[in-house]
Amino acid sequence: MAKIVVDVMLKPEILDPQGQAVGAALPRLGFTFAQSVRQGKRFEIEIDGDPTPAQLAEISKAAETLLANPVIETFVVRVEK
Repeated sequence: MAKIVVDVMLKPEILDPQGQAVGAALPRLGFTFAQSVRQGKRFEIEIDGDPTPAQLAEISKAAETLLANPVIETFVVRVEK
């Protein structure tokens, strides 16, 4: 069984109010490590066996069609060990 991960993030030019809210809250809670924060989504898809290039292409098409809004978001499809 393999796990395919699709990470979806807002494009850099799109405002991220949730990320900004988290970024503003961190210092108030004593955390000073972050210069900025962006919020995103993660989808985990399990398949039988090792993924084929055709399966990865199909998952990429599903990400473009359903999981991400390509107008405002980017996505990355990767196999997680």
